[in-house]
Amino acid sequence: MRISVVIPSYKRVSSLKNGLEGLFNQQRLPDEIIVVARDSDQETIDFLSGHPSELLRQAIVSKPGAVAALNEGFGQATGDIIVMTDDDTVAYPDWLERIEKHYSMDPRLGALGGKDWVYHSGKLEYGRSEDVGKLYWFGRMSGNHHIGIGKAREVDILKGANMSFRKEAIRSIAFDDRLKGSGAQVHLEIGICLRVKQGGWRVLYDPSVCVNHYPAERFDEDKRNTFNETACINMAHNETYIILKHSGAFRRAVYLLYSMLVGSSPSPGLLQMIRMVPREGISAFRKLRTTYTGRWDGWKTWKMWSNS
Repeated sequence: MRISVVIPSYKRVSSLKNGLEGLFNQQRLPDEIIVVARDSDQETIDFLSGHPSELLRQAIVSKPGAVAALNEGFGQATGDIIVMTDDDTVAYPDWLERIEKHYSMDPRLGALGGKDWVYHSGKLEYGRSEDVGKLYWFGRMSGNHHIGIGKAREVDILKGANMSFRKEAIRSIAFDDRLKGSGAQVHLEIGICLRVKQGGWRVLYDPSVCVNHYPAERFDEDKRNTFNETACINMAHNETYIILKHSGAFRRAVYLLYSMLVGSSPSPGLLQMIRMVPREGISAFRKLRTTYTGRWDGWKTWKMWSNS
């Protein structure tokens, strides 16, 4: 069983070096590592060109965004298992060994993800949750991959920082290029995971399959913890479009109602906005307005897709 690791990277050479070091120290080495760089990122290209490892090769894209980078990397990967991670993660030494064991034991396993222990300025973000990676009938999503506990179990959605696929399960599937964003393109994982499940494959989350995650600076509109209207619109657009695309008529209707009335903290509906006002003041109204704009854009993108 061959394993390919794909890493999209943009202007984060220092973090990338640490991540590659973690891969070279794996108990089960990858058969190839493909780092996808943008053609405008000369520093990353120069670093990769001068790297001595025979395991490492680079792919170059001109289109901005993680979707184009991942589609290019996955297209070039030769492994039976394609593993993806971020350029600001460092894998545990047994990471690939555990991944390979899961796929070897279960021929119907199409996708596998694990925990990313998140560190902010060196401090671990602590928490514990068994509610991980679910898409509920009314459209609410649970993330929590970074604080997941319990046994390995089936889920609906994995997290891009620690996610892998059996190549056979995604042979005719790509990351959706209708997603918005010039960098991270938040929620890109949802569609491909749901497509794998709809193809009859199992999607598994195992919190013992671990990487350390050190969120680095993003060089796009999404600055993580800083509110940006464009990033908020893109996030709401991507979530709305993807869930509508992969849902039946009943869940689409319920999801639209739920998302407008309740929503989530990153993409609030009316009730979430009211809850946020005492803490965030006028920013809560701005988030609601931009989220509604993004959801309307997402609905329009879905309508265009469904009519094409």
